[in-house]
Amino acid sequence: MTYTPATYDELSCQELVELVTDYLEGAMPPELRLRFESHVGRCGGCRTYLEEMRQTISATGSLTVEAISPEAERALLEAFRGFHR
Repeated sequence: MTYTPATYDELSCQELVELVTDYLEGAMPPELRLRFESHVGRCGGCRTYLEEMRQTISATGSLTVEAISPEAERALLEAFRGFHR
């Protein structure tokens, strides 16, 4: 998605979700970053989503294959087996 200055003020929750990785990786243009942070400041749902993403990255960054029990592995595989984009 291409962002122009006119669209910055209208950042939707769905757009924020699509941009969260760029935000967390610091790969977002400064103007869009300001709009992103402004939206998060006004939207409790997106603020919660951003925090959950940070926690997920923090937790998964420290997981190893050996740390996952066979039961957890089966549950994850089952959960993602039906996942479709």
